[in-house]
Amino acid sequence: MTIKLYDLCGRDDRRFSPYCWRARMALAHKGLGFDAIPTRFTEIKDIAGGGHGRIPVIDHDGTVVADSWAIAVYLEETFPDAPGLFKGEGGMAAARFIEGWANGVLIPAVAPLIVKDIHDIACDEDRDYFRQSRESRFGKTLEDVQAGREERLEFFRGVLMPLRLMLRSQPFIGGESPLYTDYMVFATLQFSRVASPFALLDAEDPVHEWFERCLDLHDGLGRAMPAAV
Repeated sequence: MTIKLYDLCGRDDRRFSPYCWRARMALAHKGLGFDAIPTRFTEIKDIAGGGHGRIPVIDHDGTVVADSWAIAVYLEETFPDAPGLFKGEGGMAAARFIEGWANGVLIPAVAPLIVKDIHDIACDEDRDYFRQSRESRFGKTLEDVQAGREERLEFFRGVLMPLRLMLRSQPFIGGESPLYTDYMVFATLQFSRVASPFALLDAEDPVHEWFERCLDLHDGLGRAMPAAV
């Protein structure tokens, strides 16, 4: 069995995509070995037979699956005897809610705080693409988007309040052990940790303590990727 994970990379082999980190953690949770193929923004269109606009994409012995959610569901269905990512239908429904919160609230709150830093760690071949696409999306320069982030940090930390309250009574979003719900949120904070030296979390925050636990999961898979300095 061979699983290839096409994994977004920047300079110095930095793997920073929040969506790719979801797939990495899901594969590790299932105990599945995989080859993480470093992929630049400008290479995505050519991977796994072409036609893909974004990653992660996995190729499992010729079966190609794109999108982090679809990958998690595929792994759950294809490897039912491996540790579960959702804990049943109810867990999958709850994970859909967390996915919506992560995609619709959390990532949009993080991205403007670190967008220029992402540009700076991108491969040289990707920088023009990244600047043009993101400046078109935000309607201003990357420098202007990121400016004043210190004043916006408390707003971001406020976004984490539901998670903070939950973690006061349990070690993981999944309960006593992590599930895919944890990996979706972890991946967003890992995105920032790898791409930017700007600290999002206070060291006394329960979310910070949870994030540190997640970094150590699966033989320290998350921590093995160096933080930006």
